[in-house]
Amino acid sequence: QVQLVESGGGLVHPGGSLRLSCAASGRNLSSHAMGWFRQAPGKEREFVAVMGTSTTYADFVKGRFTISRDNAKNMVYLQMNSLKPEDTAVYFCAARPSLGLFSHPSAYTYWGQGTQVTVSS
Repeated sequence: QVQLVESGGGLVHPGGSLRLSCAASGRNLSSHAMGWFRQAPGKEREFVAVMGTSTTYADFVKGRFTISRDNAKNMVYLQMNSLKPEDTAVYFCAARPSLGLFSHPSAYTYWGQGTQVTVSS
């Protein structure tokens, strides 16, 4: 049983930074693609970034967010810079059992419970 636990969310001013972490347990996920998604109130869950054979980002985070992973520690990170109020959402970590890059939530098998990110002055 794979478990994903996100941390690092919080309240930040516009222009600020946060680093989200996702700790995986139950299986080494080095052969899995790891993704970040987000969901704002009243909106569908949307793709943010994925790391597998390479990395892919949603257009609205390119140049501001960076996904990384430490396979030895079974960790995935999302460095978020230049945050905007519209980045406010619950951020989820997800994993799928191959390294293909997919942006639709249905492609992912394992999910964390999310961490709240609020960008406000």
